[in-house]
Amino acid sequence: MAYALLGGAILAEVLGTTSMKYSDGFTRLWPSLGTAVGYLIAFAFLAQTLKTLSVGTAYAIWSGVGTAAIAGIGMVFLGEAATATKLIGVVLVIAGVVVLNLGGGH
Repeated sequence: MAYALLGGAILAEVLGTTSMKYSDGFTRLWPSLGTAVGYLIAFAFLAQTLKTLSVGTAYAIWSGVGTAAIAGIGMVFLGEAATATKLIGVVLVIAGVVVLNLGGGH
């Protein structure tokens, strides 16, 4: 159940961050509200996750997967450059999350 909540937190954070891109500096109402709601849900789910997972593991997964997802969305859907350096960085972020999980932090 903790990983399902963590997945929900990641999804909500990714949606909130993507909405922020479209908020135009919080000058557009609906994307701005999407950002606020996304982050509110993300933190609520993350808080519930922390009842059963260690904070280091949960936060590493949340931030790492969220970072990789946002980078991918930027490259695939928002026209950001998909350079070798960015792709290596995303792979390293994912590898770091995997290594932290293998360390038995839960």
